[in-house]
Amino acid sequence: MSTVSESRAPVAAPAERWSSIVVLALSTFLVVTAEMLPVGILTPMSDGLGISAGTAGFSLAVTGVVAALFAPFVSRVIGTLDRRRVLVAAALLLAAGNLITALAQGFAVLALGRVVVGLAMATVWALAVALVPRLVRARAGLAVSLVVSGVAVASVLGVPLGTLLGDIAGWRSAFGALAVAALGLGAALAVFLPALPAQTGADEAVGSGSLLALPAVRRGLVAVTLVVTAHFAAYTYVRPALEEVSGVHGAGISLLLLVYGLFGIAANFAAGAAAARRVRATLLVLAIGITAALLLLPLLGTSPLGAAVVLVLWGLSYGGVSVCSQLWAVQAAPDRREAVSGLYVGAFTGSIALGSFAGGVIFDGAGLSVLLWSAAGLAALAALSTVSGSAVRAPAVAAERAATGTE
Repeated sequence: MSTVSESRAPVAAPAERWSSIVVLALSTFLVVTAEMLPVGILTPMSDGLGISAGTAGFSLAVTGVVAALFAPFVSRVIGTLDRRRVLVAAALLLAAGNLITALAQGFAVLALGRVVVGLAMATVWALAVALVPRLVRARAGLAVSLVVSGVAVASVLGVPLGTLLGDIAGWRSAFGALAVAALGLGAALAVFLPALPAQTGADEAVGSGSLLALPAVRRGLVAVTLVVTAHFAAYTYVRPALEEVSGVHGAGISLLLLVYGLFGIAANFAAGAAAARRVRATLLVLAIGITAALLLLPLLGTSPLGAAVVLVLWGLSYGGVSVCSQLWAVQAAPDRREAVSGLYVGAFTGSIALGSFAGGVIFDGAGLSVLLWSAAGLAALAALSTVSGSAVRAPAVAAERAATGTE
């Protein structure tokens, strides 16, 4: 039985709706591309707005803070609204946020645009994975990996293409293109998603208790917070890092980010399959890989080839973190999918904000070397945090896993 098939919620229709899964994957792709695009065009953004690279990087922190604060409350705010309509509205918000960003003339308007993007991102992430068991019954674990693959595909296609467009036509054009794409996403969601009314089943039945009372939920939040903070403290400033360490500029940055993203996609599906059986051990391996990549960048990344090798390792390591986070969440609290997904999204996006903010402070104040060492130390702590405690087991599938010998 797949990892998330333990849910006893009814599906939306008799047929398996893989077209809906694809559209949800497109949703995560676009919100992550919008969130992460400043990474690829950080230098031209800072030059165009007349602010430092660290300040421009804080725009990621703005998005992350908003998403972190809003995501845990998404299920309460939307109440009984049809989830399809909510996701269409989120796509329209995403379009508005990117348009505001494209028109910004200073940091204040830029921050406003990023606030709107953060609201859209929180809504998409709080619902996308939680809706999977209502759309497919067979191979729901694969469906989760497909939905979450939008993160890695954003690195492969979204950010590199946005970076390339920004280098060719200006960074504002990249955000304008995202606004148009978000409008198309809204139409696709309206067409391919079935009606998804709020359910009055398991989530509400156990919704009065605190999710933080569950040890597995707490352990997962600590591990995810540490590893995501470490990653984004460094990755937010990967363009200036590559320019400084490797001497790569322009299209070369896009190519290196493409390499990173390609291996991130492979890692997403590999980690999804592994985490379905041993989520804690999988996250441990990923955290160790991120630690090694951050330590190796200033040592091996002094040439374009060396930088590519480091980014391969980095992509293989971080590419699986998102799916591990989502699978940990649904295994830890399978009867409260929307609520626990929102909680994890809040922690995840809050960690993005914390990482990008702290990275900017360290990068501007102490330099690249201190930033990489600090991020590597935090990633090592994330690895250690996964070692303690018992394995994560979804209550509804614990007996089956015990019988099959899986963790």
